[in-house]
Amino acid sequence: MSRFYKLSHKFNCFYLTGLKKQECKPFIVEGFQVGLIRPDVMKQLLKYPEVFLIHSGCVELNPAFRDYQERSSKVAPVLEDLREKNVFVTLRGWRDECYDVRTEFNSDGLLEMERSATCLFGIRQYGVSINGFVRHPQKGLCIWFQKRALTKQTWPGKWDNMVSGGLAVNTGILETAHKEAAEEASLTPQLLASLKSAGSVSFFFEGERGLFPNTEFVFDIELPADFIPENADGEVETFELMEVKACCDRIVSEEFKTTSCPVTLDFLIRYGQINPENEPDYLKIIELLHVPLQSIYTLCRSDSEIKTNGITSKQ
Repeated sequence: MSRFYKLSHKFNCFYLTGLKKQECKPFIVEGFQVGLIRPDVMKQLLKYPEVFLIHSGCVELNPAFRDYQERSSKVAPVLEDLREKNVFVTLRGWRDECYDVRTEFNSDGLLEMERSATCLFGIRQYGVSINGFVRHPQKGLCIWFQKRALTKQTWPGKWDNMVSGGLAVNTGILETAHKEAAEEASLTPQLLASLKSAGSVSFFFEGERGLFPNTEFVFDIELPADFIPENADGEVETFELMEVKACCDRIVSEEFKTTSCPVTLDFLIRYGQINPENEPDYLKIIELLHVPLQSIYTLCRSDSEIKTNGITSKQ
């Protein structure tokens, strides 16, 4: 197994092993499976029977809550209570920023949930990442990386892509890309005019904080050789421009944010640095950069519909 294939296994650890264990229960909202819940989370949700119904085959948000606002307002106090009781480490990184919970990316939201709590429910998350690169006259192809500030709620002090950010409620993909680019790296509108969409990557990671079925919308931007990113929001400690060979070593190290590796790995493949001639596991790696998150909750339960105490999830 090559080092990049091992890396692909690392950021897809839940997809490759966790799903097979079947220890998690589907999370059902309005009849749809929108997530997965681990046993340790279920144990805590039992304390809120008026909000979460724990059945033998699934965890259901009380169907008496009939619309987006009501569902959101009922879940929020539970999360705040769990935060106050310091039950889950992920809630120590409370963001006061919400993500939509929905059946598909382009579908209407069923409710909104505090960003730091979504991993407790295995909610699909969406974000934006920007590869800033330079065709250096002496060094050749180079990539900009940022080092996350030690004050970051997650992955403090780890190396990361030049720009990245999550899609909050009521924000668009390109809007988020421009916002994060200005805040994290001081990219001007003139520079951002050359921003190019480069598809997406998707993976299913499990860490200490919970389950992360993540899709990242990827953008590339070629920058002038004399441009130096400057942080404007206090979330970045420093930036470094690295030659691609050094980038390969950086992303497989423990110093790089695991859930950002797919974006850089994808870039290295698209720009021919990793190719079928030099990478024996090339096709396997590409598959693990695009796991089927948009249908995975249907697929992982495709053997039968979830029917528990009269509940049938809509697949």
